[in-house]
Amino acid sequence: MTLVLWLYFTLGFVLFFLPRYIWALRSGQAREAAFQRLNSQFYRGFFALLHFLASRVQIKVDAGVRRLKGAVVVSNHVSYLDPLLFIAQFSRQKTIVKSLFFRVPIFGWFITQAGYMPASASGPAGELMIRSMATVADFFKAGGVFFVFPEGTRHVRGRDVDLHEGAFKIASRYKAPLAVVRIRHTEKVFPPGRFLFRTGSPVTITVDLVDVFNGEQGVASLKPGELKAKVKAIL
Repeated sequence: MTLVLWLYFTLGFVLFFLPRYIWALRSGQAREAAFQRLNSQFYRGFFALLHFLASRVQIKVDAGVRRLKGAVVVSNHVSYLDPLLFIAQFSRQKTIVKSLFFRVPIFGWFITQAGYMPASASGPAGELMIRSMATVADFFKAGGVFFVFPEGTRHVRGRDVDLHEGAFKIASRYKAPLAVVRIRHTEKVFPPGRFLFRTGSPVTITVDLVDVFNGEQGVASLKPGELKAKVKAIL
């Protein structure tokens, strides 16, 4: 199963999706949105294949999560599957990616075209972050979802960690609703530090909407540090 899933990421991408990305390059100013939609379709295909191969792996996404539009989403982070789940849920999506990934050949180019933002504004990433921030207002107006894992990396439940303020600053600046989402059990399917997918035991991955701070009252009335404190208490 692991071999088939990794083949989907490699051979499947080249055969079925790469030509569509190349065609999307003709989209001009709409290129970013086209790349985001293709990313979403690609990862929806991945999770459909995962369920087909391992029927005992169930994925349940809260209807409230699916309905989110024009919002910032913050969540816990326990597996590399977490960002893939969010990309699969939202046809328009942005996120913050570790700056080093933008220097990876080919992959860095793809995430740049999709409008994803580097975690650090230092060095060459600074110009990219400025260009990305310039499009965020229009992105929210189009119903896009900006998801962030404010812990910064994967953490086990119960471990006390500080949260980065980036997501809260974005929500505050653009008066976007801030949704708090909880992911469970992705680490049971793809554990940190492992190459193999675990599909032998029954697992139900859940993505639940825990709370929402709306744009006009919840976000506008709180400073980023106050938002961070409230979200940390919830997580």
